[in-house]
Amino acid sequence: MNTIIWIAQGILAAVFLAAGLLKLTNTRAALKDKTPYVEDFTDAQVKTIGTLELLSAIGVVLPGALKVLPALSPIAACGQALTMIAAAATLIRRGEHAHVPLNLVILALAIFVAVERFGAYAL
Repeated sequence: MNTIIWIAQGILAAVFLAAGLLKLTNTRAALKDKTPYVEDFTDAQVKTIGTLELLSAIGVVLPGALKVLPALSPIAACGQALTMIAAAATLIRRGEHAHVPLNLVILALAIFVAVERFGAYAL
């Protein structure tokens, strides 16, 4: 089971790393084609979201892997779950329902990691 949780953490890290880097390395105008929801946010807000996504990608894996403050891994997974709830809400509000199922899958993965790492498979 521990291996499955680590795989889930790796997937979460990859998804949030990619999303964070996309937001941090592109202008908001460039992101509008790929992610039209950025119209609802300022440049600073998009960069802040990207930074938080990048930090959560690091936080969901690194503390547990290094055995340094491993309780931060499930906390990062909780933050990722909250991010996915906010992302799904934004998409629903905008009427962009096509990507909501992906948000829900990532949400379920983050909840799974948080529950297991806070529970029986704590690091």
